[in-house]
Amino acid sequence: MKRFMKALRTQRWDDHRYYHHSRINQSLHFVSAASFLIGYALLFVDPVAAALVGWLVSMTTRQAGHFFFEPKGYDHINQATHEHKEEIKVGYNLSRKIVLMAIWALSPLVLYLDPTLFGLFVPWTSPADFMRQVAKVWLAVGIGGLLFRTVHLFFIRDVETGLVWMTKILTDPFSDLRLYYKAPLYLLKGELIDPGLDLIDQGLEEKLA
Repeated sequence: MKRFMKALRTQRWDDHRYYHHSRINQSLHFVSAASFLIGYALLFVDPVAAALVGWLVSMTTRQAGHFFFEPKGYDHINQATHEHKEEIKVGYNLSRKIVLMAIWALSPLVLYLDPTLFGLFVPWTSPADFMRQVAKVWLAVGIGGLLFRTVHLFFIRDVETGLVWMTKILTDPFSDLRLYYKAPLYLLKGELIDPGLDLIDQGLEEKLA
């Protein structure tokens, strides 16, 4: 268990230091985390509503931060190129995210063209029915994306890495609230990029350890 928790902390720290330099990205992650927690609560009473909140609010704000605001140049604090970071990314790097988001975006079109979705659904008869069925598809896409990468990591890394990553993803809303709740305040002060003082301090601690 100690090794598992250490690996979880390492994955979470690497994700923070490599992929969350932009204060806008951090702020969007704060919004995403809060809405994800609402989605978690809705799972117990209305999974369809949870899927709509998760994809339309949580995932769009989260991924918009990465795609549009996170710097893609050389990372001077971590001394790493963007290409290197993408190559060593444990979970979904930008290219994998494009595939996942494309599946999400195109799934309503597939359902519109085939209201039964290859025989899985009773044909929708109203816009409300259509949205609820879309939400069910999105819920399946979310669960499928999580399980697919987890199992994929079993083979390309090891079982522990896959399970650690899955645990990280499921608990990210809690850690993101703690990490980024001050980001909107820094953004209001005009700070667009995190100076990375916590990263520097962590690096000094590791050198002294």
